Amino acid sequence: MSSSRLCVAVAFAAFFVLPTLAQKDSVPSDNDLAAITARGRLLYEYDQAAWHGSDAAMALHPSKADVGRYIARKTDAGWEVAFGHLNESKDAFLIAIVATQAKSLQEFTAKKLDAPQRDTGFYLAAAKGIEICLKDFQGVKQPYNIAVLPAESSQLYVYLVPAQTEDGVYPLGADERYLVSADGGTIVDKRRLHKGMISNRGPIPPGATQTGGTHSHVLSDLPEDTDVFYVLTRKPSMPEFIGTEIAIYSVNPDGTIKVVERMKKKH
Repeated sequence: MSSSRLCVAVAFAAFFVLPTLAQKDSVPSDNDLAAITARGRLLYEYDQAAWHGSDAAMALHPSKADVGRYIARKTDAGWEVAFGHLNESKDAFLIAIVATQAKSLQEFTAKKLDAPQRDTGFYLAAAKGIEICLKDFQGVKQPYNIAVLPAESSQLYVYLVPAQTEDGVYPLGADERYLVSADGGTIVDKRRLHKGMISNRGPIPPGATQTGGTHSHVLSDLPEDTDVFYVLTRKPSMPEFIGTEIAIYSVNPDGTIKVVERMKKKH
C-alpha cells in the first residue's frame, strides 16, 4: 500500500480501550443493526434540519424571546423546526417561528408568526422531555446539541450529543440517549452511548490520506446510534471500525453497519 493511501486511524483514548465485560454473547441480527442505522440517519437529518432551519430563522433577526428553544420534527412534507418556549404553566409550547424544509435538508424557509401558536402535542412533549433530561444529564465541559426523535408506543428519544465547535473536528462520545414518556414528563430509561469523548483530531503523516477511523466500546457490544451520526457527519466521508468483545463492526459512509469479524470466545 502506498503512503498516500495509508489508513490513519482515529486516535484512541483511555476510555475507549477494548472492553473487558461483554453484555451479550451473540452478534446482533441484521434487523438490530438496521434499526441502529435508521436512528442514526434520523439523527443526522435532525441535525441538518436544526442547523439550516436555524440559519433561516436567524435571517429574520428575531428577538431572544422569539427564538427560545428550537425543536425539529419530520413530517410527510419534510422537516420543520419550531422556535419557541414553554408557557409558565408548562401545558403548551408557544411557537413564534417555524422553518420548513424546501427541496433539500440544506434549504429552509422561515416565517415569524403574527401571534404565538400554542402546541399541546409533539412540541410540548418534546420540550418537557428536553427539560427533564437536561436536569438529569451529566456530560463533559462541551456545548451539546439536543435531538428528539419518536420512539415506540408514542414515547420519545431525547439525545444529548457533543456539538461540533471547530471546522473539520468531529466529536464522538460523552453522549446519552433518554427514553421519555409520551407526554414528555417522565424519564422511562436512559442509555449512556459512549463513556468519554474523542474526536478525529490527530496528526496524519505527510503524504498520507485518512481512509477510515476506529474506536472501541466499553459500555456495550453494539455500534450506537451516534456512531452512525458521526460517520454521516464527518468529512471527508469514510467508514468507522468499532471494536467490541464479541465483534468488529464497520459503519459505512451511508450509515449501514456490517459485521467485519466475529471474535473468538475466551475460555
